[in-house]
Amino acid sequence: MRDLVDIHYPDAEIIRVVQDNLSTHSAGALYQTFPPAEARRILRRIEFHYTPKHASWLNMVEIEIGVLRGQCLDRRIDNPKRLRREISAWERQRNAARSHIKWMFTTQKARAKMGRAYPNPSKES
Repeated sequence: MRDLVDIHYPDAEIIRVVQDNLSTHSAGALYQTFPPAEARRILRRIEFHYTPKHASWLNMVEIEIGVLRGQCLDRRIDNPKRLRREISAWERQRNAARSHIKWMFTTQKARAKMGRAYPNPSKES
C-alpha cells in the first residue's frame, strides 16, 4: 500500500483499492506493519472497496473478459505495446458506450440456490 501511495500513484488524491475480504486486507494491517503516523499517512490516500464474499461477481468479470477476448483479442497481436494500446482503445470505447452486463442472477435466485449464504431478512426477525 505504501508503494501505491508513494511510488505508483504519488499524485493521486485518492487511490481506490479493490480487494477481497481476506483478514490481512484491512486498515488495521497497516497499523500492524507501520508506526501509527505512517499508517495514517498512507490510509488518508486509500479508499478500500471489498468484493462480495459470495463470488457471483466473478461470473461478471469472466463475462467481461470473454467480451474483451471476442471484440479485441480475437487476432494475433505480437507486440506488447500494441496489445496495451488495443486494450486501452477497446476499454475507452466500451466505457464511452456505457456498456454493461445484464446480470440475471437475482437475490431471489441466490436464496433458492444458496439459502445459507443469502438469508431472508424478513424470516430472521
